[in-house]
Amino acid sequence: MTRARPITLANQKQLVTATNALAEQCKIMRAIFVQTGTPPLRDFTSDFAGLAKIITGQQLSIASAAAIWSRVSAAIQPFDAAHIVATPNSTLAALGFSGAKIRTLKAVATAIAEDGFDMAALARVSDATVIEWLTSLHGIGPWTADIYLLFALRRADAFPTGDLALQQIVQRLMKLETRPTSAQLADISERWRPWRGAAARLLWAECALRRQRAAQDKKSEKSRSR
Repeated sequence: MTRARPITLANQKQLVTATNALAEQCKIMRAIFVQTGTPPLRDFTSDFAGLAKIITGQQLSIASAAAIWSRVSAAIQPFDAAHIVATPNSTLAALGFSGAKIRTLKAVATAIAEDGFDMAALARVSDATVIEWLTSLHGIGPWTADIYLLFALRRADAFPTGDLALQQIVQRLMKLETRPTSAQLADISERWRPWRGAAARLLWAECALRRQRAAQDKKSEKSRSR
């Protein structure tokens, strides 16, 4: 029996197809799509470096994560599991990593470089198996695994239900009294299958556009008050 290949959003054209399909099947997505259009694909590599970049961004702003990653990727060449295993903790700390992230990076790097964890195999297995394998590694939780599925493997139906921003966006757009839990957001997101990966991108794009407009309004208001 031939195993079906996981559906991916491998390029911008496929993402356009997915966002158009979402606009047809959901009025919330249609309203967002009218404002934002199709957002950029945005991706990470699917190797150790890509996973390490996602780990770097855990619980940090985009700007802070980018600054740390820029320093790290420039200082450690080539950036691979073997080099991270050999890099002293003090060096990683000086580059901006917390103790918890150092332990996670070391654990993942050791699993790959010494224990035979096969990163390449992740591209060939189901979403559920990817999550199972990644979360078996020290320091890798569901959010990190979901983000890896979404941006590194570009899985079409990946949706990080534990993402705080997505929970807040959905609460606002759906006028919910409380922020949905991860389980509740998983239930809500069922309406966006099989394109939940595109739905997540559209929701983030709506939030970014809203913030941009708020900043522009504030700037205009300040100019008028002078």
